[in-house]
Amino acid sequence: MADTPDRDEKTEAPTAKRRRDAAEKGDVLQSRDLGTALVVLSGAAWLALAGPWMLGSCERMLGQGLRFDAQSIEHFEPGAAITSLLIPIVAPLATLFALTLVAAIGTPAMLGSLGFRWSAIAPRPEKMNPLTGIKRIFGVQGVVELGKSLAKVVLLGIVAWWLLAGRMAQLTTLGRQEIVPALASLGHIFTLAVLVMALALAAIAGVDVPAQLMQRGARLRMTKQEVKDEYKQTEGSPESKAAQKRRMHQQLSNSARKAVKEATVVLTNPTHFAVALRYRPGFDAAPIVVARGKDETAKAIRELANDNAVPVLSYPQLTRAIYFTARAGDIIREDLYIAVATILAFVFNLDRAMAEGVLQPQIEVPAAARFDEDGKSTAS
Repeated sequence: MADTPDRDEKTEAPTAKRRRDAAEKGDVLQSRDLGTALVVLSGAAWLALAGPWMLGSCERMLGQGLRFDAQSIEHFEPGAAITSLLIPIVAPLATLFALTLVAAIGTPAMLGSLGFRWSAIAPRPEKMNPLTGIKRIFGVQGVVELGKSLAKVVLLGIVAWWLLAGRMAQLTTLGRQEIVPALASLGHIFTLAVLVMALALAAIAGVDVPAQLMQRGARLRMTKQEVKDEYKQTEGSPESKAAQKRRMHQQLSNSARKAVKEATVVLTNPTHFAVALRYRPGFDAAPIVVARGKDETAKAIRELANDNAVPVLSYPQLTRAIYFTARAGDIIREDLYIAVATILAFVFNLDRAMAEGVLQPQIEVPAAARFDEDGKSTAS
């Protein structure tokens, strides 16, 4: 006997509403490793591009701070002196701050989690419970995070050892060089080290992001009952129905909406096609197609007809025949006159027919006017 799945088993992928609700509560895709990698990469880029600029600014600041004369002592102003010393390094530091800020904002933007959510910072009693914190630290998730941290330390340690081992001879000879070339060599080595470590962090993030995706997907999975309940709540709510009706009515132009309200009868497929016909004895020479539509437009025509008490009758073959042979404003083709006249006679006496229990009449569509749902003639 096959095993029956548990009704409480989370086997269904999360719906869009489930993802949206979780995001509003602060449960979004996050990766600290990706954020760290982007910040370190931005720092490495700043060192490589703006490092000499920063070094030159520091040199000018140091030279200016150690240089003074009698005028500087007689008219000493601490605020002005400090400001003049800091001005050379403001621009490079501002550049570093801007790059770091872009990296910090870019992380959630790349993960699709950018945005501020008040519910995420709201106080939660469960987070203030020490027992919950202990379970989180010593639980399965805590063990996994510990393993990840140890793996990162080992990987970064190996990268650092490989990087420095090949340059140990160069580092030991820096003390015998002039100060300027020694600082330049040290700066190059440091910049390379930061760049390599940032790339190693990026590799770690490349593993962490898919893992976080899987963890969040598993965390948001739903049971079949939860999916059914959500569908009932969203699709069955008056607000949802009203919004759906508005969307359907927007499929029709103002002239088409007015035409449907004045129609004599609406014929349907019953779901994919709809045509609205008008016939006013003594005014119209023959029945006129005032509106026609397919799929969502057809649904909008049916809804509008129901709202305005226009009779809606299901005649699949006849509806397709009119839809594929006439446009809005056209008179129906002559070989359909008898079929449409039979229906109009029933509609004009609809109240009496309903009182007497008379069913809608059967009609015959000429073979030459028969079409399938793709508009291909089915005439033999």
